[in-house]
Parts: sequence; C-alpha cells; structure tokens
Amino acid sequence: MADKQAIRSEGEQFEEVLDALQRDHAVKEIAGWESGFDNLSRALDGIRPGLQLLVGPPGIGKTSFAKQLLDQVAMRNSATGVFISCAESKQELRIKTLARLSEMDSREIRRGSAYLLHWYGVPRLSGNEPGEISPSWERLKQAAEQAQRWLDSIYLVDASANTTVAAIAEQIDEIKNIKKGAQLMVVMDDSQRFGEMTESLDARLPIVVEQLQSLAMNLALPLLAIWPDLSGEAKTELHAWAERVASADVIMVMEKDTTRTKQPTEPNQPITLHIVKNRGGEKGKLAFNFYPAFAKFAEVES
Repeated sequence: MADKQAIRSEGEQFEEVLDALQRDHAVKEIAGWESGFDNLSRALDGIRPGLQLLVGPPGIGKTSFAKQLLDQVAMRNSATGVFISCAESKQELRIKTLARLSEMDSREIRRGSAYLLHWYGVPRLSGNEPGEISPSWERLKQAAEQAQRWLDSIYLVDASANTTVAAIAEQIDEIKNIKKGAQLMVVMDDSQRFGEMTESLDARLPIVVEQLQSLAMNLALPLLAIWPDLSGEAKTELHAWAERVASADVIMVMEKDTTRTKQPTEPNQPITLHIVKNRGGEKGKLAFNFYPAFAKFAEVES
C-alpha cells in the first residue's frame, strides 16, 4: 500500500509550482501532446489527460481514426499507447496499421505474400520454395521496420464482454510497470460493452462515461473512448451529445460530409469531425478524407 501523503496547502506548494514552470523554458504552440493532425492539435490544445469521447455511426471509420491517432501520439511524443478492443482482433488492428504505413490495400495484406507474388506477375510459391518477394511486400516489410521504434510503445489488449473497467485499470498498471512509469494514452474501442448489456445504449452511456472519466483521472492519462451512434435517420443532434455526457472533457462526433461527396468510385470518404464539447480548447468542425482501403485519415484544409 502506498504511503499516504501529507495534505499541503496551495501556498506551501506554490514555490515548487513556480520552479517547475521556470524550468520549462520552451514556448509551446499547444499544451498537450501532438496528435499528428495539426488542426486537431490546435483545436484541442493537444492531447491531454482526461476523457475524450468519439461518437459516430457504424462503419464510418472510428476505429481506424482512433488507432491512427494513438500511433501518431506514440510516434511524435515518445509516449506509450494502449489500444483496448472488444471487437476487432489484434491481427485486424495490425493490418490496419500496416496498410496505413505502407499505403498497401489492406485486402492485399490479408491475402499474404503469395497473393502479392501472383498479383504482380510472379508465379505463386509452393510450400517453402524460395523466390523473389514482390516489391509491394518488400515495401510493407520496410514500413514495419521503420516503425519499429514507436511500435515498441504500442500495446494491443483484448477485452471480452465480461471484462470490467477495474480489470482494464490493472492491465494499464501492468503496462506502466513494464514501461517504467512512461506516460500513457489509452483508446477503448466499443466502450459501450463495458456497461450492462441488458440496458439500452442511452441508459449505459452516462454510467460507462462516468467510470471511464474516473479511470482517466485516477491514472492521469488521456483516454479516448469510442461510442456508437445507432440512431440512424433520427440521429441525435450534435449539441445533444454535450448535454447527455456531462463528465467527458472532450466530445467529438464523426459523420460523413455529404457536401464534399464525389463520385462513388472515389477511394476516399469525406468526413467531418465535430468538436461539440471541449473544456480546454475550441469547439468547431474539422474536415478529413478517410481512405478505407488503407485505414488512413488525412486532414483537409478548409
């Protein structure tokens, strides 16, 4: 059991606070971590401790966005990333990362090197027969090797329907011990599964959010929780999310941007990310292009 710290007044600690501020001479554009998305970093004032809720309909790319954001935070800030998934397998999450890094279609990666050899005009290999690996497969391997440094700071954690928030906290503590106190960012995919499954989504929302907010505060880390919007045609008004989820620090709502939609053959999907609540920064909306084949999001300048 940790030693109980003596209660100290603000006056007693103020000199220490000033000393800490004085040691930090660098002038920062944002207070938190770089997200890898410039407009998002400015709007949120960086990725900072607290609960961020990402809401959107199924299939819009929430998981791909969250995984890319986590990877970028780890890569740019020497932070440790933890991705907790209740639905997608570790293999599928790894394929998303490889597709984004190598700019290879995720379908090709799933089919493996034998498929790529055939696709690029090289006969398929049989058994362990040696042969020349296709340029694309070499590109994928090279992309993975270049990312090795920050991939060593990414942890994928499976969660079942019976996994509790307390169990997740124990796993996060274990990772913190492995990384010797490194700063962490956590993503929780399908966070609605941590609620009572017999309850409706609306009933689960405030309870789960309260639990996750407490977790983020107790561990002093950024926690991005993904929540599905299943309202369909009668979708929830954007401002209503801020009213329904009082304890979240940031609420972002993702939707398709019909004003920028082009021909159905276009490989990208125009996406708008609405920041409807933000205790430490701006509200507003950001434009992205989502490339599903590569599990990749790119900001669009407005």
